[in-house]
Amino acid sequence: MNLKEYVDRYYDGDSNWFIKFTNYSNAHVNINHQSGVPYVSSNQERIMNIINIKEYLSGQHAILNKSTEMWNGKEFHPRTIVLNYAKTILNFSTSYLLKNPVTISGDEASVPIMKDVYKKGHYNKIDWDILDKVCKYGSVVEYVFVDKDGSIQSKLINPEDSYPVYNDHNEYIGFVEYFTSIMNVSYWNVFDENSVKKYDDFGGDISLRGEYSNPSGLPIIYKNKNELDETAGRSDLEDYVNLIDNLEDLISKYTDSIYKFINPLPIIVGQKLGIGKNGEGGISSTLVGNGLQLDDGGSFDFASGKLDYQSFESVWKILYSSLLNIASVPGVAVGNSDVSNLSEVSIKLLFSLADLRAGMNEMYIRQGIEQRFKAIETLLRAKGTVIDSNALDVVFEYSRPMNQKDVIDNLKTLREMNAISLQSTIEKCPMVYDVAMELERIKAEGLKAKDNSSATDGTIDNVNIDENKVKDLSDTTSSGK
Repeated sequence: MNLKEYVDRYYDGDSNWFIKFTNYSNAHVNINHQSGVPYVSSNQERIMNIINIKEYLSGQHAILNKSTEMWNGKEFHPRTIVLNYAKTILNFSTSYLLKNPVTISGDEASVPIMKDVYKKGHYNKIDWDILDKVCKYGSVVEYVFVDKDGSIQSKLINPEDSYPVYNDHNEYIGFVEYFTSIMNVSYWNVFDENSVKKYDDFGGDISLRGEYSNPSGLPIIYKNKNELDETAGRSDLEDYVNLIDNLEDLISKYTDSIYKFINPLPIIVGQKLGIGKNGEGGISSTLVGNGLQLDDGGSFDFASGKLDYQSFESVWKILYSSLLNIASVPGVAVGNSDVSNLSEVSIKLLFSLADLRAGMNEMYIRQGIEQRFKAIETLLRAKGTVIDSNALDVVFEYSRPMNQKDVIDNLKTLREMNAISLQSTIEKCPMVYDVAMELERIKAEGLKAKDNSSATDGTIDNVNIDENKVKDLSDTTSSGK
C-alpha cells in the first residue's frame, strides 16, 4: 500500500487529509476488528512526552513542584535542589560515540567524493545532532536536498514536528512535517516518494503554496528501539529519570533536616537560686554579656535531634550507583572512583557497559547513514557524478581512554613480524583518524624520498650527504610507509 492508496482507504481521497492526520497526531492507523472500521490511535502522548523531556532538560524538574509546609508554627519553604545529571549522561552517550568524527571508507573512487560532500554539508555536526536527539527524544528525521548553490545539504526535522505515515504492515510510505510559527501560521510539508507539497493557512484558508520534485526520496528516520512500538523510538532519559528524582528528593530533605535541627532546645535542670530584695546573690549588671545562675546540682544543656548521615550516605550511594549502571556510564568517567596505571584490558572492562551502549547507538546511526548515502548517490547522479554508495562504509572511533603506548608497541611488533599490513596498522593507530589521507601522505613522502635519493646519488659534487638519513629514507620507501 502506497501513500495514495492509504489516503483513499482511510481518508476517502481527501486532498487535505494531512490536516486530520496531524490533528489526531496519528503515527499509525489501526483496524478495529470488531466493526471493521479504522480508528486513529492518538499520538498526542508522544508529542507531550517530547515537550515534557525538553522542559525537564531545561531545568523544570519534579522537585520544584514541592509545596510549602508549616514547621514550628511558621511557613517553611523546603529546599529544592536540582541535579542536572541527565544532561551529563546524555552528553556522555553522544560524545563517547561521535567525539571523533566518523571515517568514510570503501571504494577508492567514491570515498573522496563523499568526503567532499560531508565537508561542504557539515555532516560531522549533523551526525552529532542526530545522535543527541535520538538519545534525548528517541527519534529524529533527516531530509537530504540540494540547496540554491548546488551543494548537498541535510535538514533535521524536530521529533515534535514529525508525523511519519505507516501502512498496515508498518511500512514507511509517507511523511508530514507540521509546525506553527510564532505568528500563529500553521505549515504542512507533505512528502511522498516523488514529490513534496507545501501548505499553510496564512490568511485563514489552507492553500497549496508549492509542489516540488523529491529525488532524494522520503526523509530518513533515525530511531532507537521501543519495545511497545516498532514505528517510534524511546528516550534514554525515561530509563533513569526516576532515579534522579529520588536523588534530588533525598538530598533536598536531608538539607532541610540540617536547617531544622540547627536551632536546638535549651533545657535547664534544677532550681534557679533566689535573689534578695536588693539583688543579693545575683550576677553583677556591670558584667559584659549574659550569665545563667543555677542551684547547687543543677545543669543546663541544649537538646537537638541527631542526623543519621550514615543512612543518607548508604541510600545515596545505592541510588547513584544504580543511575550510572542503568545509564551505562562508568564511575571513573564522572570522577566516582580513582584509578591509575591501568592496562588496556582493564580500561576495556571499566568501559564495557559504555561500549555496549555505544554499539547500540552505532547500529541506529549506521542504518540512517546508509540511507543517506543512497540519497546522496541519487543527487550526485543527477548532477553527473557517479559513485557506488553500496561500496562505502563508515568507521566509528569510540572515545574510550586507552593506553596508547601499549597499542603502539603491539602494532610495531606486528608490523616488524609482517603480520599486519600498513593500512591496518594506520587504522588501528590511536593517533590517526583519517586513514585514507594518511596513506596518501605516506605515499607522497615515499616518492619524494625516492626522488631525492636518485637526484643525489653521485650526481652532485661538493654536497655533504648524510648516509644514515638516506638509508632511513630508502628503508621507508622500500617498506611502503
